[in-house]
Parts: sequence; C-alpha cells; structure tokens
Amino acid sequence: MKTVLITGAAGFIGSHLCDRFLKEGFEVIGMDNFLTGSPDNIAHLFGDPKFRFVQYNVTNYVYVRGAIDLVLHFACPASPVDYMNFPIQTMKVDSLGTLHTIGLAKAKNARYIFASTSEVYGDPAVHPQREDYWGYVNPVGPRSIYDEAKRFSEAMAMAYHREHGIDVRILRIFNTFGPRMRVNDGRVVPNFILQSMKGEPLTIYGDGSQTRSFCYVSDLVEGVFCAAIHENLAGQVLNLGNPTEVTILDLARRIKALLGSQSEIIFRPLPTDDPRQRCPDIGKARGVLNWNPAVGLEQGLKETIAHFSRRLKEPASTK
Repeated sequence: MKTVLITGAAGFIGSHLCDRFLKEGFEVIGMDNFLTGSPDNIAHLFGDPKFRFVQYNVTNYVYVRGAIDLVLHFACPASPVDYMNFPIQTMKVDSLGTLHTIGLAKAKNARYIFASTSEVYGDPAVHPQREDYWGYVNPVGPRSIYDEAKRFSEAMAMAYHREHGIDVRILRIFNTFGPRMRVNDGRVVPNFILQSMKGEPLTIYGDGSQTRSFCYVSDLVEGVFCAAIHENLAGQVLNLGNPTEVTILDLARRIKALLGSQSEIIFRPLPTDDPRQRCPDIGKARGVLNWNPAVGLEQGLKETIAHFSRRLKEPASTK
C-alpha cells in the first residue's frame, strides 16, 4: 500500500492519522472543509512532499486523481456541541459523504475504513459493549443526528462490502482525548481542563455517577493504523477504546488535582438520552490486532493539559 486518502484530515484524530501514515512512508492526501477542523493541526505537514491537502466538502461528489490504496472516512463533527450546532451537516457527511467516499474506494479498488462511534450503542443495556451488541438508540432524539448517521453509514459500508466486495472495516471509536482537541471542543475532558484553568466551576451533567472510558489519542491512532493495514479484516467491526472505566465525578476530581485547582464542582440536569455507561469490550481488537492501549488516564491528562496551556497562551484568533 502506498497512498491513503484521509477525510477530516484537519480534525483532532484525522491530523494525528496523517502524521502516523506519513511516518510509515505513505503518500497522504488530506481532505477537509474546516467546518470543525483547523489548518493549525496540519500546518506542519504542508512542506512534506508526501502530503497533499485538498480543501473540499465530501458531501459533494469526490474525485481524486491517481491511485489510492486506502480511504479513511473520518470527516464528521464529533462532539455533542458540534453536531448539535451542525445537525444537517453531520447527517450529510455520514450519508452523502459516506456514499461518495466509498464510491471512490470502489472506483480505485481501495480498502475502506469507516470511523464509526460508540454512540451507535446508545444508552446501552449491555456492559461493557461488544461488537455484536445492536445498541439501544432513540432514532428521533436530539442525539440521533449523530447516532443514526453513523449507524446508516455502517449499513452502507456493509452493503457495498456484500454487493461489490469492497474491503470495508468499521471502527467504533470510544471517547478519545489528547493534544489538538479544540479549546472550545465541548467534550468533557476539554471542558473540565478549561474550567479548572480559569478557576470556573466544573459543570457535571447529572450526578456524576455515569461512566466513560477515555483513550489517549496515540493509542487510538495506533489501533486505527493496525486495523487499516491488516490483511484479513474485510467486513469486520472493531471497538477501539480504553476499557478502563471512570465516573465523570472522578474525572473532574482528577483534573482538579492535576491542576491544583480550587474550582467547585456544580451539577446540572442530565441531557436527554445521555448514556449512563460507556465502556468498550476490546477483546476482538486485542486478539486480531494484538492492540492494547498503553497510555494511562493520568499520563494522557498531563499531556492534554500541557497542550491546553500552550493554546491558551496563543492569540485568540488562532484558537
């Protein structure tokens, strides 16, 4: 394999994927329309002869000249704040965008990697979540714009696999954090770090007993890379995340302690359809890919805090 197209290349995870594939000697074509991604995330790549960037919206027909061996469809608003602000764009990128990118994979005879999400499991009745669990999702709730778009894309990917023999791999990504997250991302880790740094109250929705599992971005990217280059995963679904579970209240306390913050913790009503538990069963990824997260929560939080400290010192226009 020589050439990979990565949509969402200027995003948090997408930009790290560009770095990883370039490190392995791939020619990388990055594609993004900067709806939620940032040129800052890939600015360091613009002088690399193996990197080519295309500013484009994949909800339109996608054409790329030359051979492509891998297509990674990672374009999509991923935080609740983003997909609530861009509901139609979110649904389009994981319907029309999926149609156009998998169509490109078909035309190029390329392998197709789809970035799905743990959100397809909804508010799960099975814990931890395995790939064979069908989920418990409200199809018309406020989160459905993201949940159901991803579920639709999974169905489309499998239809192309069965009908056209496309080598598709579906990766269900659980909560990921680390450098290059936006200051105003809206997800819980950036929120708590920013509030702690500013001495503002840390806002917990619900009583804080709900759980999440947080995977550091370098671990997630390694899992994606291994899944993408593996020779025998056609038509497979894999969970990628860190199986260490933590309550939201405990996360808030850990971030406060790392920052020496005196911020109080306040509680607000739990949003509609917010999952009570979220933790991956990664037995399949461990067995098939020999992959296991290596970065602990505290180490990852320290790296993320350092990133935010740097970002907050920059001019406001660059954030």
